[in-house]
Amino acid sequence: MDDRTHLLTLAARCEASGKPDRELDADIYEALGYTVRRKPTRLATRRTPAGGIYQHGSFWKTLGAVSADIDVAVSLLRQKAPGWSWSLQCLVGDEATAFQALVADCSGQGMMGSLALCAAMLRALARRDSADGEDTGAAEAAACATAPTNRLTET
Repeated sequence: MDDRTHLLTLAARCEASGKPDRELDADIYEALGYTVRRKPTRLATRRTPAGGIYQHGSFWKTLGAVSADIDVAVSLLRQKAPGWSWSLQCLVGDEATAFQALVADCSGQGMMGSLALCAAMLRALARRDSADGEDTGAAEAAACATAPTNRLTET
């Protein structure tokens, strides 16, 4: 599976998830280029350290809850794509998806704002990665084609 397909698969997982998921967090960080140390699943005790990400030499930082915390999702978006515009909208109604996000013209939806923002960010990153080596018009359309219909309105 290539990087673009992996990012789009993660975006779909974000939209399908109904709650935060630490495995999804770790997968998102790995897809964005971080070295992730996962918490062991066997022989773990209360003193076993939580998972983390490797940054700057030998510094380990706690793995952020990107699927649970909108501040962590926004921080990650600003770090990986500092010039990109984004928006998040809460929808009130009977629909299952309560939030919709738009990142660099790619949309995402989710049960939580952080999940919707992650889905849109991953789609936009997939579009950027595919545009580097292909015709940009076709690549942009293909990367955001799996995104749900954009119901965000400009105000």
